[in-house]
Amino acid sequence: MEKQKIRLALIEDHADFRESLHFLLNSDEKFDCISFANAEEALKNFKVRVPEIVVMDINLPGISGIECTRTIRESYPGVQVMMCTVYEDDEKIFEALKAGANGYLLKRAAINEIFESILLLYSGGSPMSPVIARKVVASLQTKMPSESNKLSSRENEILDLISEGCRIKEIAEKLFISVNTVRTHIRHIYEKLQVQSRIEALNKTGKNRF
Repeated sequence: MEKQKIRLALIEDHADFRESLHFLLNSDEKFDCISFANAEEALKNFKVRVPEIVVMDINLPGISGIECTRTIRESYPGVQVMMCTVYEDDEKIFEALKAGANGYLLKRAAINEIFESILLLYSGGSPMSPVIARKVVASLQTKMPSESNKLSSRENEILDLISEGCRIKEIAEKLFISVNTVRTHIRHIYEKLQVQSRIEALNKTGKNRF
């Protein structure tokens, strides 16, 4: 029995790139690709032939690749979308991902990388060019709230003193509060950070100095 090919739709307005990639994809026995010069033509065709994977540029005439991605995700949620574009600025990357793109490759990627990315996408992965993946990770790291932000200023103050090796009684004396109040703050710290010990609390907030 002949193995079923992966149904692809290539949406790309640059004729040379579209024709070249279309030819190479169909030269591989794993792929069955049709191509379109704009999103409107592609979406019209999807009513007759729904692809499994769409490889699409961002900067398209008429409906943009990002808007087309959003439409595909709403109308054909099972279809996987991979952007293949020259854009590598943060705004375009995150607009595409928010619209529902499952992968993001730069056009300068080698043809074998494009093929491997399509297969990875088909198997459930989220392929990205290394420079794009680095930008995504960097953005997440800068936006990710620090664990210490979950704590009040007093709780952070107490945790800082704990990191200096102060005991409960010493903390109480330094902050002019009772020992019981210190213990209450420590209990709240554990609850907020979901930890069981001082060491865990210090490690989770990056305050461990030892």
